[in-house]
Amino acid sequence: MTEPDATGERLQKVLARIGVGSRRTNEILIAEGRVRVNGEVAILGARVEIETDEIEVDGAILTTMPDVVCYLLNKPKGVISTADDPQGRPTVVGMVPESPRVFPVGRLDADTEGLLLLTNDGGLTHRLTHPSFGVEKEYLVDVVGTPSRSAIRQLREGVELDDGLTAPAAVAAVGDTGLRITIHEGRNRQVRRMCDAVGHPVARLVRTRIGPLSDPKLRPGKWRQLDQDELLDLQRAVSRT
Repeated sequence: MTEPDATGERLQKVLARIGVGSRRTNEILIAEGRVRVNGEVAILGARVEIETDEIEVDGAILTTMPDVVCYLLNKPKGVISTADDPQGRPTVVGMVPESPRVFPVGRLDADTEGLLLLTNDGGLTHRLTHPSFGVEKEYLVDVVGTPSRSAIRQLREGVELDDGLTAPAAVAAVGDTGLRITIHEGRNRQVRRMCDAVGHPVARLVRTRIGPLSDPKLRPGKWRQLDQDELLDLQRAVSRT
């Protein structure tokens, strides 16, 4: 167990400041053994250094630095998922506040619409994009033609692409030419290539969910900051198992 330390801030105070709960609620979480510091179960009275210590609640690694932000953006078609573009095209970074400086978590190609995270939390970015964490991304896809049961089965079981067989995906038909596809890999233009491989090129592609995050009310071109509950859900989604 993590012993009390003479330096740093009291753990329950840090948890309260970042929105986990009241100090009393956080004391209960600590007493129940649900809080870890640097991998060890914390005890009441523990103090932490927010710059260096890793804090977990129920397995979710928390962001404790005061200047960390995480935005959810509904990216419109034609916007580039980079910080800047030599061709002068609009970028996702240009759609959110300039300060603090943030970067997109992964990419959506210019023609793909939908949800994209931007943050200055490097650890969260790593866990969201690293394939070992397997964070799900859900897409609504309009394709050319009506996919057969055989084509949908291929998408579900795995499609052979030029960089290897895709992992099994959750796929459901939506009307005659629509598909709802959920993947947990992060290959370049993966959904488009999967649909090409089964003979149904993509006409429109929209990402509707990232892990536990979705927001059907967020209009194209708009963004908002994640609240603390959403951040906790997101951190749980990329927690160590």
